Amino acid sequence: MSFPPNPYNEHAWIAGDPVIGPGTWIGAFTVIDGSGGLTIGAGCDISCGVQIYTHSTAKRCVSGREYDQVDRAPVTIGDRVFLGANATVMMGVTIGEGAVIGAGAVVTKDVPPYTVVSGVPARPTATVKVDGENVSFVPLAGS
Repeated sequence: MSFPPNPYNEHAWIAGDPVIGPGTWIGAFTVIDGSGGLTIGAGCDISCGVQIYTHSTAKRCVSGREYDQVDRAPVTIGDRVFLGANATVMMGVTIGEGAVIGAGAVVTKDVPPYTVVSGVPARPTATVKVDGENVSFVPLAGS
């Protein structure tokens, strides 16, 4: 099997026509679904195994095709967002600039800028503090 050619990674599946900012890195074995509208900012790191979906066929499937459409909603990912290995981003989500998505997280809701989320479903666990080359992750109370 071969993947459609793309300028990011020969082992990534990129569908539709996503807008991907300069300096963004996409790891192997990713699924980047731009069929419902996808914008990925500049300088992002999308780790191996990440899946980003802008469509769902769940209603069509469970209705025996009585629901005869594919639902679509755009995804927007801001600049300098890090998506950890095997994270999944569901349709309709906006991830703010400077956010960190933990490995294996399933993102079903919007993520504010400079927020760390992890888990299934993904929940905020820390804030990102950047001061030049000094970067820290400040845990949220109760995390």
